[in-house]
Amino acid sequence: MQDILEKIANRFTGTNLIWTILDILLVTILLYVVFSFLKRKNCTRLIKYIVLFIIAAAVLGSGINRRGGLQMMGYLSSIVLLLTILSVVIMFPQDIKRKLWKISSPRDESEFFQTDYGCTEEELHDAIGEIVKAVQNMAKKNVGALIVIAPTNVPSNIIRSGTELDSKLSYQLLECLFNTKTPLHDGAVFVRGNVIVAAGCFLPLTQSLEVDKELGTRHRAAIGITETNNVMAIIVSEETGVISVAIDGLLTRYYDSEMLRNKLEEVYGLKATKIEKKHGTWRKRG
Repeated sequence: MQDILEKIANRFTGTNLIWTILDILLVTILLYVVFSFLKRKNCTRLIKYIVLFIIAAAVLGSGINRRGGLQMMGYLSSIVLLLTILSVVIMFPQDIKRKLWKISSPRDESEFFQTDYGCTEEELHDAIGEIVKAVQNMAKKNVGALIVIAPTNVPSNIIRSGTELDSKLSYQLLECLFNTKTPLHDGAVFVRGNVIVAAGCFLPLTQSLEVDKELGTRHRAAIGITETNNVMAIIVSEETGVISVAIDGLLTRYYDSEMLRNKLEEVYGLKATKIEKKHGTWRKRG
């Protein structure tokens, strides 16, 4: 017992004090991040077991296990926290992938506002008008639709999953593509500037547990594509005709024509939004 007390006292003297404080601080931050993540995922019960494992690891690795006793348990306890982190990665691969993507490739929000679409502002305004008109017409008829506005290039595998068009945008063409009698109506339409790049594209569905269970495949696909790509998605519900917009994994519902036009003008960089963008207004829920 005296040996243990001496070791603890040595940890809090001289230069060892700095390393001890840093050690405790890093472990505390790591545990806080892990526990906060699990709490958001409603894994409170799992947190209890992890706490018990950590306490056991602290006891077994503190030197209480004397020389020649429980050496294997002491060694195993040193990797309990690592196994816990690996378990979280295995249980929530999509969430981890999304977080890592945001860290390694942070989306530059200015892309939405500074992209060169190879056309004039007047042509962009006309394109916005065509999109709003098509969305309003489909909403009135309860025609389901998913339109993705892409300021930059999207992954080629997503484009190849559909049919490449490279056609000039018009409300007639948009409505035709989502007509239930056409073969491309189930997928998403990608729009860049005043051009329809592709139609009938299949998108990755969000795996977030926080998404309303009442939302259908189109809404989940819209959230999924905006979680991992710098795009804006417009959704028309075929059940209710409600117009929704997804940006950065956040879904805002009940858009009218004026709201949709304003949002498109912001995304296309036709509206002064730098101050609002700085405060994150364009990313808030409605």
